Amino acid sequence: MNAFPARLLAIGSRDDAERELARIGVDPRGIAMMSPKSQTRCIHLGRLLCSQANILKQEMLALGGDAAVARGTVACSIDRTDVILIGTEKQLRRLCEKLVSQPFALADLARELTTLLAAVAQGPAPWKTARRTLALDRPLIMGILNITPDSFSDGGRFFDPGRAVERALEMEAEGADIIDIGGESSRPGAPQVSADEELRRIAPVIEQLAGRLSTPLSVDTWKGTVAREALGCGAEIINDISGLTFDPLMAQIAADSGAGVVIMHTRGTPDTMQSDTLYHDLLGEIMAALRSSLERAAAAGVERERIAVDPGIGFAKDTAANLEILRRLREFTSFGLPLLVGTSRKSFIGNTLGQATGERMTGTAVTVALAIAHGANILRVHDVRAMREAAAMASAITGGTTAPISP
Repeated sequence: MNAFPARLLAIGSRDDAERELARIGVDPRGIAMMSPKSQTRCIHLGRLLCSQANILKQEMLALGGDAAVARGTVACSIDRTDVILIGTEKQLRRLCEKLVSQPFALADLARELTTLLAAVAQGPAPWKTARRTLALDRPLIMGILNITPDSFSDGGRFFDPGRAVERALEMEAEGADIIDIGGESSRPGAPQVSADEELRRIAPVIEQLAGRLSTPLSVDTWKGTVAREALGCGAEIINDISGLTFDPLMAQIAADSGAGVVIMHTRGTPDTMQSDTLYHDLLGEIMAALRSSLERAAAAGVERERIAVDPGIGFAKDTAANLEILRRLREFTSFGLPLLVGTSRKSFIGNTLGQATGERMTGTAVTVALAIAHGANILRVHDVRAMREAAAMASAITGGTTAPISP
């Protein structure tokens, strides 16, 4: 038997650290001092001057952390370098304080770092739509309602308006927090339909549901005219797969309406996107594109508290890329915005497990649970009841709150 039994502690959050310190009787003041030291954060900074990078490395080393830089940075034999800061939250906050008085625009960098650290530590604020504010104290379930003949999973099942209305009511009863209605398939290879045809499919359904549901309605479209008409019919969220890039009118329509907006990443349109799946820096390129979309939204006047982001799993990504996004999902919390993830029944699950579309519920449930563990706030799914239960369990395990599950 070991005289001094030792075990690894899995400290995933400051709450975990405080709980373990309190368990062994540490003084409250000591807990406040030591809990930040129990966590190490890595923050990537892009394309810094060597003069900036060298100061960062010097300051981080002085604080007991470190900064990784490219070979040649110390001697300034290269022009620029990416930097990875490595330290506890306390060390990084102290770094920000010290950078305020440094040259080479490092005070500006300090402000950006301070904003990022606050976003990661606090999580996103409640999400505002055109008609209400959605709390994010537990994972939200967005139920998928495809009014299309050709969607990859349920094409044709709810093409009849009456059947679509029935399904929406059923999803609300199963616990959907949002119902996302689309009239054009965005599956890989799907052809485009006209705005008139898209509206012909969805407008009657939204009009019927707006007076019968308490659940907010989202319109899944990249066309500004479709979004505007859908909002007039009773929708309150725009879910744009293009991140406001396909239609130059969309950002202004979103701003003028006050709608909630989901900004997603993709490359190319659905009919071409799967021919463009090579990335040099997958997460870096996705985040850069999302940042550009956020700048477009801000320029049009979309309020930040109305925006959620979606990394676009399955859109211009191969199986390996989709798995990497899920593995590194927490990086998207850097935006400080609600994080939406849509994995439901997608082909990367089928490719991984060797399953047809209708066999992917278990694989989907695993991705939903892990997405929540890695920071997701909103899950877009087909199987509302099953995924709400998976989300509730994942939230309970990771320390979040849950809503009662109906029997």
